[in-house]
Amino acid sequence: MAGKDQKDAKPKPAQQAKGGKPQQQKKAKGEEVEAAEQGSKPARPKLNNTASARLRTKYVQELRPALMKELGLENVMAVPKLEKVIINMGVGEATQNAKVLDPAVAELAQITGQKPVVTKAKKSIAAFKVREGMPIGCMVTLRGDRMFEFLDRLMNVALPRVRDFRGVPTRSFDGRGNYTLGLRDQLIFPEIDYAKVEHTKGMNITIVTSAKSDEHARALLKAIGMPFRTAAN
Repeated sequence: MAGKDQKDAKPKPAQQAKGGKPQQQKKAKGEEVEAAEQGSKPARPKLNNTASARLRTKYVQELRPALMKELGLENVMAVPKLEKVIINMGVGEATQNAKVLDPAVAELAQITGQKPVVTKAKKSIAAFKVREGMPIGCMVTLRGDRMFEFLDRLMNVALPRVRDFRGVPTRSFDGRGNYTLGLRDQLIFPEIDYAKVEHTKGMNITIVTSAKSDEHARALLKAIGMPFRTAAN
């Protein structure tokens, strides 16, 4: 009797889902569709956080304790830190031809790795033929990893390429712990192809910190590596 039961026993078919198809086949088909979709869509470029992680780690592990001791602060939360970096590129020719903004937007995107926002005039100025709402430039606000990565490239790669560079001015603070640096052209950044540039464009870089005074902000920027001009220069 036992032998007969064993003989009559048949392997159970794979559990079927709705539609009469086994789940294994459905899963395999889903994997094929997913693979096909992934092959048809270009992979998104990943942000290289090597430089930013290095600068951020250096600030947390080395610079913040040193600043806390140098400035005589008892609370680590009171140590000044970087909050954001604003890069503003003005294009005066845009008042005559709005198309000149396109190269500026593309170049600023290459420099910062982030899509810029077109800035518009807040009021009309008849002497400069500027009307309210007219596009006159572009800007980018960087925070977090992109901010650290940009500052690292600015201090260690771009600024040393300035001809006869002797350091950045030390008096460009606004009295509230923020620092503004002006650059004459965009060619100092290695991301810009010199052969494709038709006109040089200047830009203003504003570094916003949590410092309550210019003295604390200067100590912070000096600690992270900002090459300030010395008295000898």
